[in-house]
Amino acid sequence: MVGQIRYRLLDMPLERDEGEYAYAGQLLLQGIPPYDLAWNMKLPGTYFAYALGMSIFGQSVAGIHATLWAVNSLTIIFVFLLGRKLFGPVAGLFACATFGILSVSPVVMGMAAHANQFVLLFAIPATLLLWNAEESHDAGKLFYSGMLYGMGFLMKQQGICFCLFGVAAVIGSAMKNHALVSPASFRKLFALGFGMLIPFGLACLYLKYAGVFPKFWFWTYTYAAQYVAEVNLHDGLASLSAYAHKTWPIYFGFLGFILVSLPFVLRERAYRNQILFAVAFAFFSILGTAIGLNFREHYFVLLLPALAMLVGMAIVSLQFATERNFFKVIPPFLCLLVFGWSVYQQREFFFQLPANAISRIIYTGDAPFTDMAAVGGYIRDHSKTKETVAVIGSEPEIYFYAQRHSATGYMYMYPLMEPQPYATQMQNEMIKEIELTKPEYLVLVPHPDSWNVRPSSDQTIFKWFSQYAGKQYKMVAADDGVLLDNSTNQLAAARSRSKNQSLSIGIFKRNPEATVAMQ
Repeated sequence: MVGQIRYRLLDMPLERDEGEYAYAGQLLLQGIPPYDLAWNMKLPGTYFAYALGMSIFGQSVAGIHATLWAVNSLTIIFVFLLGRKLFGPVAGLFACATFGILSVSPVVMGMAAHANQFVLLFAIPATLLLWNAEESHDAGKLFYSGMLYGMGFLMKQQGICFCLFGVAAVIGSAMKNHALVSPASFRKLFALGFGMLIPFGLACLYLKYAGVFPKFWFWTYTYAAQYVAEVNLHDGLASLSAYAHKTWPIYFGFLGFILVSLPFVLRERAYRNQILFAVAFAFFSILGTAIGLNFREHYFVLLLPALAMLVGMAIVSLQFATERNFFKVIPPFLCLLVFGWSVYQQREFFFQLPANAISRIIYTGDAPFTDMAAVGGYIRDHSKTKETVAVIGSEPEIYFYAQRHSATGYMYMYPLMEPQPYATQMQNEMIKEIELTKPEYLVLVPHPDSWNVRPSSDQTIFKWFSQYAGKQYKMVAADDGVLLDNSTNQLAAARSRSKNQSLSIGIFKRNPEATVAMQ
């Protein structure tokens, strides 16, 4: 069923994160390293994963979502293997079914190829290897487990929480055996930790060799540290509450099933070690979801394997509580009802609505993702391969659709608007890059969601664009096909419009007759 849903939605328009990964992957396939023409705070692993996927399935929207299909399918298999290893085949089957249904759900934006999906591709087999290594006391398996955890971290920073889980599991096992301070424990921790460091170390060496390490370090560490500190606890809890209020019909059946089983779980002795392992895995999964206190929908993908393990654990505990074989079918039957309810609640997304309609609903109706392919296609059809583009807005998918290089490394306008110490510096750097590069096209995306302007945001970029585009460029098209005379004022209007009001995306072509250089 999950495969059928993903096949039906292969052509769903790319959203911003997908556009960033797709453009960076496209550049990699051209021999251009990450953080050279495109900058952002995410680690480079997902860029390479996209490049690999597109080299197999093609540089298209369908190729990207086919990559997600393959990644998700492999993860489902690994969730089954982990659930079977911990609690038996029935638990493994229901764990992978739980994960499969929720991993494609709009409540976690599961139809988009976010980095978190790639984190899990490595974190779940790493956890399976970790359990096997502790069972067999095999330090070699711990090394390979560490490498997989390290690969998960390389996909996105949140993967560090699964690395911490691995370390905690090894320490916990040593403490249980009263061997925390022992040569064997040190060997295990060294093997695991060394394995974790290898992927990141190799990536750093590659980026150093490619000459982009300073940009990489600034964006993924210096700026990222400022970004994580932006949200306070009150706002974070409000964000979590809003998410729970919106998504509880999908989750409550699974959570209710787990809660009902808790009395039986607590008295279960046969699976005590497995239960502690699964609960610890859930704790660190929650930690990964909560980093930065943003609680965006796709962050909750990281929680799904842990939730799936707990569902498998619940079924086994309830089955052990019944002596007669006839009653042992009741827990799986109840779980099947939960699955059916979840699918029924999401039937329109899974089976009925077209891809464009789903994109508009999931992304609040204002995000212009359904228009971006046409914008990129216009630029591709009206420009030469070596000509560059600058998108004034946070829509990196335009670069991917247009198959043209960016005139600036700034793919997102959000850092320029945030209350962080580098915002003004970033605006000035972006302005300087565009004026120096003189891109053939500018694309103005005035939608509020593409900017996230705050009352304290620096307004320099708005004033600059109105002057620069007015003197150096002329508008040639808009997303609705209408040429607008007063287009340069659209960007300023974005600061005061509500999120429910639509604004035209303007495409500007450099005027060859313009000779006035901007000061």
